[in-house]
Amino acid sequence: MVSTPPSVCVFCGSRDGADPGYASAAAQLGTQMAQAGWRLVYGAGDVGLMGAVSRAAQAAGGNTLGVIPVHLMAREAARRDRGSMIVTENMHERKKVMYMNSDALVVLPGGAGSLDEFFEVLTWRQLSLHAKPIYLLDIGGFWGPLVALVDHCIANGFAEPDLRGYFTSLGSVDALLDALRADLS
Repeated sequence: MVSTPPSVCVFCGSRDGADPGYASAAAQLGTQMAQAGWRLVYGAGDVGLMGAVSRAAQAAGGNTLGVIPVHLMAREAARRDRGSMIVTENMHERKKVMYMNSDALVVLPGGAGSLDEFFEVLTWRQLSLHAKPIYLLDIGGFWGPLVALVDHCIANGFAEPDLRGYFTSLGSVDALLDALRADLS
């Protein structure tokens, strides 16, 4: 069941990455989510792609919910002056709170943390613990190797073929927004 207004969890890097297109896409996503009236649920940091998506959403008048573990508040420069914020005890609780407050899950480019977040919600989906849509925003082919790895696991008998159907990889913010609109309406 989709909440009103819908909430979209965005998992993403706490760094900008090597390609300026990553930050540009994050800002475009934040702006357009706000314009659509969707709440952004994110990691509460003001750094990297996390900062880009949240600043853009907030600048466009969007509602945001940041979730951060206490040990990362200084490192990720948690914004206390905008939107709502929840401080958790640890990373596991952070992911759970972000997931529980969202109707859809989006993964932008990122590192080990973003991979961890993706695989946790993908595993939960595989285990039928949820049916929320999961999207990879594949800017510049960033997630291509990850999709190939999932396909490799399936081809080698370590996952059922339906695993590939539990997430969708899209190459542009516009395509992602169209898919989200269909899922959240």
